[in-house]
Amino acid sequence: MTMPSSLLHPDAFLSPLAIDEAVTRALDEDLGRAGDVTSIATIPEATTASAVMIARQAGRIAGLPLAVATLQRLAPAIRIDAHARDGSEVAAGQKLLTISGPARAVLSGERTALNFVGRLSGVATLTADYVKRTEGSKARICCTRKTTPGLRALEKYAVRCGGGFNHRFGLDDAILIKDNHIAVAGGVRAVLQRARGHAGHLVKIEIEVDTLDQLRDVLDTGLADVVMLDNMDIAMLQQAVEIASGRVVLEASGGVTLNSIAAIAQTGVDYISSGALTHSAANFDVAIDIDA
Repeated sequence: MTMPSSLLHPDAFLSPLAIDEAVTRALDEDLGRAGDVTSIATIPEATTASAVMIARQAGRIAGLPLAVATLQRLAPAIRIDAHARDGSEVAAGQKLLTISGPARAVLSGERTALNFVGRLSGVATLTADYVKRTEGSKARICCTRKTTPGLRALEKYAVRCGGGFNHRFGLDDAILIKDNHIAVAGGVRAVLQRARGHAGHLVKIEIEVDTLDQLRDVLDTGLADVVMLDNMDIAMLQQAVEIASGRVVLEASGGVTLNSIAAIAQTGVDYISSGALTHSAANFDVAIDIDA
């Protein structure tokens, strides 16, 4: 089946294995032990149906390959024509997919398909809003690990569909030293020395600071690649950019909202990370309507 991959955002990878695993888990959750007893009881097996998936609001689409894979899992011969691609902007009322095939499969897969598109399009749409508000700056918008358990790869893909960038996928991606690491290890210099002694040559080291004095201590060591400026106000962020003077990559984090993102971007930081992209994204309104 080639349609799911052809619907993926062209510049954002999502593993076919991740799609397969997510669809399997979601259908197993919904169909349970006895299947869709409503459709089995009320729809003759040979009945066919035509339907259309439509966007009920304007925004950025993501998750169409998962919707297609869901329906194809239930009926491999189902016919699906796509009218949009992940990462594209859509208008309210726009067709996304037209579907025709076994009625039981369409009805049984409807909610799971909509859940994928609604959730991921919500993340992509919110991300696109954040990105738009940083236009004219060099700042890149990043997600965090504050994702729905089991859906991280999908939600981080949706962030890319919205024009954002991905931070770590997990604890094994890079070394990110937080305030608790610093406290346990005995200070900024001690923790960075241990980290640099352990890290391979391709492993980046980022450290979180919440004061300008800590930033100066980090810069004095010369051991960090990235500094996360945690919960600093605009004035402190501006000072941090001046102090760093391009010696390290700077990431602003903490308390980032749609109302504050533009001002943060204008301070000159390189990256802005926000957990809200994934943990606070509203569901995108999408529907499947049967052609009676």
